[in-house]
Amino acid sequence: MRPSPDLHLPQATRAAGNLPAFLAASAVAIPVLLAVSAGNIADPIVRYDDYPALLAQPEGFWQKTLTEGRWLNYLWHLRGLITPAWLNFILFQVLWGLTAAAIATAATPPGNRKWFAAVLALTLLPAPPVFLMAPWSSTLIPGFAVLALFAGLALVLSQRALRLLLPVFTLLAFTAYTTFPLILLAVCLISTQKRSLPDLAKLLTLFGASFAGAVLAVYALNWQVHGVFGIPLDPARRPDPAQDLAEMWSHLPLLQETLSVLLGKLSFQSTPVLLFHLCLLIAATAVLLRRQPLEALYLWTALWAGMALMTLQVLKLGVTIPVRAFHFTWIIYAVLIVRAAQELSRNPGLPGRLARNGVLLVALSYLVQTAVQFTRFRDWQHDTRQMASAIAAQPGPGPVYATGSILDHPSARKAGLHRASSLASRLELLTGRRVILCETAAEACAHLPPELRSPAAEPQPQARLEGLQDSSVLVFPPQQ
Repeated sequence: MRPSPDLHLPQATRAAGNLPAFLAASAVAIPVLLAVSAGNIADPIVRYDDYPALLAQPEGFWQKTLTEGRWLNYLWHLRGLITPAWLNFILFQVLWGLTAAAIATAATPPGNRKWFAAVLALTLLPAPPVFLMAPWSSTLIPGFAVLALFAGLALVLSQRALRLLLPVFTLLAFTAYTTFPLILLAVCLISTQKRSLPDLAKLLTLFGASFAGAVLAVYALNWQVHGVFGIPLDPARRPDPAQDLAEMWSHLPLLQETLSVLLGKLSFQSTPVLLFHLCLLIAATAVLLRRQPLEALYLWTALWAGMALMTLQVLKLGVTIPVRAFHFTWIIYAVLIVRAAQELSRNPGLPGRLARNGVLLVALSYLVQTAVQFTRFRDWQHDTRQMASAIAAQPGPGPVYATGSILDHPSARKAGLHRASSLASRLELLTGRRVILCETAAEACAHLPPELRSPAAEPQPQARLEGLQDSSVLVFPPQQ
């Protein structure tokens, strides 16, 4: 085993040495990330339940304090200051870019450090779970600020000081997004300099106690405010809590579905790409086990711990977990393959060149794929802007009624809309007019002509606006 060259450096010296690598990684990461997401910056996609954060409406987020324990996000909704969606999206991306740069710097010991830190940052940036989180950028700003701050502190604080802060940051991260504490654990494991089995056990114990403390704190807060000791899942997720081992065993298909969707999203639904990642991961692990076995153990422990918690949640609660909650998996994978490439590059030769090329292939191909993915939303944004212009041209201050199958609209399917209320919120934001969804407010739409309430199916459905006295009807024919 080759010890890290900066293992015994004084903390002040090591912190000063981290600065150039962090600045270099940030200087690369942030412009690249903004360029990759350029297709979504001018008019970002906003999911239906991100509008309360965008518009600083705490009442729209209140229920999530009970069903998800997201109290930090609720406090963010109380800020009173409304900023445009594009600014919130840029801030979200910058915070993730800084987090990636800090993790890359913490993970990269000397030896072409600036180059490898920059490459690791580029490999972290296109993490598919982060792309899937982007439509909730307004809500997630405080959570990503917590991650960026903790990752930055890992570069300047001693190992002991960072771990003393872990319980506080775990509580903050848990109340922003329940799986964010796993990223804090990954940061602690990645940034550890003096690795040993006793140290690993102590850190896992500290994290376990911190996570349990955060859960109990949120339980107690919910009991005081909502009268419920716990975090009851939203019924919309159709939870089926297990009462014994037999019921947990019956939830194995849900675990299989969760993992299948995760692997599909991480590989862009390509089996050859998935096999390439698995081969690269195995090869990188073999290299680190040979050259830095404790580092490999620390990294895999972060992955095992996260997957164990996720598995327990699926089996116990009887729900699938969305891919965006598996943020930590891409972080560990990226660190493993880049660190292996760095170790192989300590000596000139073919293995190092192949490893560097493999890492660059992952980083660049995923950056391109992410840029393409961000263009998926443009058709919906364009169509809804046109709808808003047509509505603005209609006389009368009355409401706008939306009928038919909104989610069947081609650009809505392409954008992956979750609920029709996304249309109502967006048009209300663009026009200032009230939008009534007839599928959820049938009584309010009872006076509309039958052909508008239930439009006929069309082979290629296109939305149209119909005038009706002092109101307007936005008709979405279903797919034939």
